[in-house]
Amino acid sequence: MIPLPPQKEEKKLITFEENNKIFKATLSTYNAWTEMKKDSKKVGIDLILVSAFRSIKRQEELIDDKRKKGIPEKEIYKVLAPAGHSEHHTGCALDLHTPNSAILEEDFEKTLAYEWLNKNAGLYGFELSYPRDNPYGVVYEPWHWCFRDKNNLVVKN
Repeated sequence: MIPLPPQKEEKKLITFEENNKIFKATLSTYNAWTEMKKDSKKVGIDLILVSAFRSIKRQEELIDDKRKKGIPEKEIYKVLAPAGHSEHHTGCALDLHTPNSAILEEDFEKTLAYEWLNKNAGLYGFELSYPRDNPYGVVYEPWHWCFRDKNNLVVKN
């Protein structure tokens, strides 16, 4: 197992609203997200944003909340990156959902939305960060997609 790489907390973010919630992301992530969401809708796939940018301070709070509940650190770091190591700090990571599926649960992989993302997200510059049996020891997160830059990705068929 290899440690998660450090992630810089992005300061140049845009703020936007979706489904009565406020999110932050980099402008390029937001643009790619809105394009991807629009195109998925054209084929009947409804993608819903659950979370985007998260500060290092917020990551520390989430970790502390789990510690206070008595959850061992080894278990915490399977589901939360250490503060300073979350892709959410970059403003490029998005957690996604679709109607009629549990939020932030592995069952998301059984949805048409996940199937569509698996085939098409790379066209918009997104990739699944934590596949099954990833080298970081992070739980499989079929909902977590990170914008990398569609000009530098190899598109899978």
